[in-house]
Amino acid sequence: MVFRSTNPLQDSLTRTRQSFFGRIAGLLRQSDITERVWEELEALLIQADVGASTTIELVGSLREAVSRKRIQRADVMQGHLRERLVGMLRTNERCYLDRDGPTLSVVLIVGVNGSGKTTSIAKLARYHQLRGDRVLLAAGDTFRAAAVDQLAVWAERLGVDLIAHQAGADPGAVVFDAISAAESRGANVLIADTAGRLHTKHNLMQELIKIHRVAAKRLPGAPHEVILVLDATTGQNGLAQARTFNEAVDVTGLFLAKLDGTAKGGIAFAVARELALPIFFVGTGEQPEDIAEFSAESFVDGLFA
Repeated sequence: MVFRSTNPLQDSLTRTRQSFFGRIAGLLRQSDITERVWEELEALLIQADVGASTTIELVGSLREAVSRKRIQRADVMQGHLRERLVGMLRTNERCYLDRDGPTLSVVLIVGVNGSGKTTSIAKLARYHQLRGDRVLLAAGDTFRAAAVDQLAVWAERLGVDLIAHQAGADPGAVVFDAISAAESRGANVLIADTAGRLHTKHNLMQELIKIHRVAAKRLPGAPHEVILVLDATTGQNGLAQARTFNEAVDVTGLFLAKLDGTAKGGIAFAVARELALPIFFVGTGEQPEDIAEFSAESFVDGLFA
């Protein structure tokens, strides 16, 4: 598969690299390690959305290593910082849809309104198409009239079938029928949209739990992935969203959307440490092909390149 960039993940980090992490790289370049360096490093990490608790743990670990190894130069310390950042992201790393056989895989997409969920579904569908999969989409967001129309536009553009009911229909029934349609049409990947639920709305979360239950009843083991789409530009608020969704439906991984639009890519570290969830994909632009598989090493390299 060929994308338009040789490394779209690192390209998407341009704004982050030119902002806070660029300043961190500058701070740790050819200087002595002083208390001022520690203070500025901590402040920059927090400003980059790494999060206060994650930053305190990270800097504490780094201080201990610097003291133990008697490191005096900040440029030497930068290598240790990279190692810890990569390690933080690799703790929860696992492969997306890591399952054997040609059987149908059901992927449930969840997330709040405005997170970029519909566009991320289109990107994920394109990702599977380029791997030779037969993809089917399910319009499980029946609460918002425009949602089905938006997904239909993407389905037509990508040349994939879409299963949809009328506005206001039971979203569980949509997913149930979509699984049946996927089986009868020989699809091996079903990507199901859900309403952009506000994470503070208990009744909407209950509806999402019902969709999860319906899918499992129709196809044992389904959904095989529950991907939460997080808007990278929302910062620490994304953590509250992720916690609530994870409690409701056991999120299996993340799609970090709009990464190219933020200077605060540090949210990836906060999510990895505080939620113990892997990041499967990142959105690197506005087109269906603008999706990249997440790699801890490539991500960290992109922050400091």
